[in-house]
Amino acid sequence: MVLFLPGLAFGQSSALQLTQRIALPNVNGRMDHMGIDIAGQRLFATAFDNHTLSVIDLKAGQQVRLIPDLDEPQAAYYDAATNHLFVSAGGDGSVKMFDGKTFQLLQTIKYSADSDNLRYDAKNKHVIVGYGGEKFLYGAPTRQQGDGAMGIMDLAGKKVSEIATDAHPESFQLEQMGSRIFINVPDKKEIQVADLATGKTVAHWPVSCPENFPMALDEAHHRVIVACRNPSGLAVFDTTSGKEVALVPIDQGLFSDDIFYDAAKSRIYVVARTAAPNDPRAPGPGVLEIIRQKDPDHYEKVSTQPTGFGAQTGFFSAPLSKLFVATRRQQGGAGGEILVYDTK
Repeated sequence: MVLFLPGLAFGQSSALQLTQRIALPNVNGRMDHMGIDIAGQRLFATAFDNHTLSVIDLKAGQQVRLIPDLDEPQAAYYDAATNHLFVSAGGDGSVKMFDGKTFQLLQTIKYSADSDNLRYDAKNKHVIVGYGGEKFLYGAPTRQQGDGAMGIMDLAGKKVSEIATDAHPESFQLEQMGSRIFINVPDKKEIQVADLATGKTVAHWPVSCPENFPMALDEAHHRVIVACRNPSGLAVFDTTSGKEVALVPIDQGLFSDDIFYDAAKSRIYVVARTAAPNDPRAPGPGVLEIIRQKDPDHYEKVSTQPTGFGAQTGFFSAPLSKLFVATRRQQGGAGGEILVYDTK
């Protein structure tokens, strides 16, 4: 079901207005990254613990399909030109390609382990996935070695090439006007920069704060923004020089897996949940931190507003001017939802 909320509803701020809450029936546990079909008004939300992908009709405001038997799905990308839906899985390391209308499985692309974030390279018409490599989470090793890389596929699901990474690649962003890819490698406290045209790494930029997982790109101002955990903060880099030019404080104890840059509004949206000091893995209340970009080197927090239980991932659609945030079912409490915000 969908609820359209009045002007003074929960979650409204001067920057974002919560306009829809879409229920996620039969979905339990942690939600992960999302993808979108803009023309078809559909959202694809991965449910890591539930081993499913939710297909959400945004116009109807409801979950219309649940794709099962995915081994810890972590991200989704829908390609409108081919009607192919790509879903990465951390458990078996695969990327599965489905027909975007019938949801028939068309192809399974095998990688070694932990297939994670997905992005589209529009210039080369490739889909890119980060996978494998050494990975520490919550200060403990989950995988101590491995062949971390960016796996590059064509839109038919055929492997094209790969770019090795120093450890497990987390969030990454691609230039639209250039050929570089910026890759968060938190185990090495760095951003690895590679050239997609040559397939070679061209730089390693040290990050001053730990656990740099999510990333956003402000290409017009030559800035890459990464969010860190423990302590929480945003590190801003000049993509021309590779230098860190700002360290922006945000509320402490936040665990974010997605941040987004809104070029039209000169804002950063940090999707995060509060982490318990004694157990950072335990899900807590979710928040949105909204940061205003005063100029490329100066930022200020506009507001912090509550979202929902365990909400740490989202999706921002610039064409729709909407931010989507995924909450999770609370044991003995409310079910998970997709919260839909309009930018103001």
